[in-house]
Amino acid sequence: MDVKLTIQEKLKDLRLEKKLTLEELAAATGLSHSALGSYELDYKDISHNAISTLAQFYGVSADYILGLTENRNHSYTELNELHLNDQMVSLLKEGKINTRLLCELATHEDFPKLLADIEIYVDRIASMQIDTLNATVDVARQEILNKYQPAEDDIYLKTLAAAHVEEDEYFSHRIHKDIDGIIRDLRENHKTDPSTAPETTVAEDIRKELEAAAKFSGSDQERQARIFCSQLGINYDNLYPEEFAALVNILKKSKFLKSPLSKRGKTGTKKRKR
Repeated sequence: MDVKLTIQEKLKDLRLEKKLTLEELAAATGLSHSALGSYELDYKDISHNAISTLAQFYGVSADYILGLTENRNHSYTELNELHLNDQMVSLLKEGKINTRLLCELATHEDFPKLLADIEIYVDRIASMQIDTLNATVDVARQEILNKYQPAEDDIYLKTLAAAHVEEDEYFSHRIHKDIDGIIRDLRENHKTDPSTAPETTVAEDIRKELEAAAKFSGSDQERQARIFCSQLGINYDNLYPEEFAALVNILKKSKFLKSPLSKRGKTGTKKRKR
């Protein structure tokens, strides 16, 4: 998912990227510590002078800080400078692909190597060399067959057979290795991204819920209700009696529960911790 940062988040991220405290940023820019702190909480009171000062200090455009563009620089780059064809421009404008991920892929340090390997294969740049190599191997193999008439399992014949290069297989492996390394790096970089799913799996969550339910000292029916609440992110211990009663009435309609839920353990008018 392409996540857009708020102005406050951008200001804080820019400061943290330079590994500066608010005090250090204030000393470097001449803006007050209290003002800089307030900008990262509520940008509404930020002055034009502060925007200009921070943009210049961070080396980004004022439009980027104000959220008018997601590009830190090059906000007004001419389209013809990007060397994109009409189909690519349309694809990017439609917003049907994750452009953020596309940019991270293209700016990875190993992307030029990936693109070079793809270009070599697609444009058949190495085809002649590979054909020449294979022809040389085939000639050597035929000479051995004619001169020595070795058995089919002869080690030298097998070595020459192994030296024969299949172009499709070779470049498939090479390109696969390139892209694997890049996406592993991107995956690692996305660990702290707000759009990234947590590392715990659904199965792990269910296991923890069942373990917690097994240690719960209530009835079987209350244990089932506790699991149901956990799966929905509801704190069972904070349910009021009337809320629990409503939950019981709903769960009674489930065809998966073997016995109706009781209201035992949820009487009274106050919340009760377990």
